[in-house]
Amino acid sequence: MITKDKKVRISAKAIIIRNDRLLLMRARDSSGVYYLLPGGGQKNGETLHEALIRECIEETGALVEPGEPRYIRDYVAKNHEFFSLGGNFHQVEIMFKCKYIKRFRGGTREPDKRQTGVSWIALGKLEGIRLYPSLLKTLISPGGLLRGPVYLGDCN
Repeated sequence: MITKDKKVRISAKAIIIRNDRLLLMRARDSSGVYYLLPGGGQKNGETLHEALIRECIEETGALVEPGEPRYIRDYVAKNHEFFSLGGNFHQVEIMFKCKYIKRFRGGTREPDKRQTGVSWIALGKLEGIRLYPSLLKTLISPGGLLRGPVYLGDCN
């Protein structure tokens, strides 16, 4: 969700690797299909782990067990290609390595507005897709090793 609000939004994102595949949300815009890590905004009174579990169920139907934070990034919209959608938008994303537990039965699915589905993408094929943040293509090895610094800066 992109808003023109001047507050900083905190978002928990899930890095879910299973059988050498990464679970991603699939979405579409005027340029075509793109992919994002599942997850979203933390609600007042909710821990980051609680937000992550809720968001993964809502967006992918997957029940996950959050681990430790692995990457943190700022996303300051005015510095990137989507600035016209929310030039004042600033989000801090904390990306957690998560264990896939099972497909969650029940509960409410609430996909994002642009979301068209979910996909398990082979790690070796990440380079060939439009993925945000795109830096993940170089940070996640084909073997599932998460490399690089924890703080990624303002990147897209």
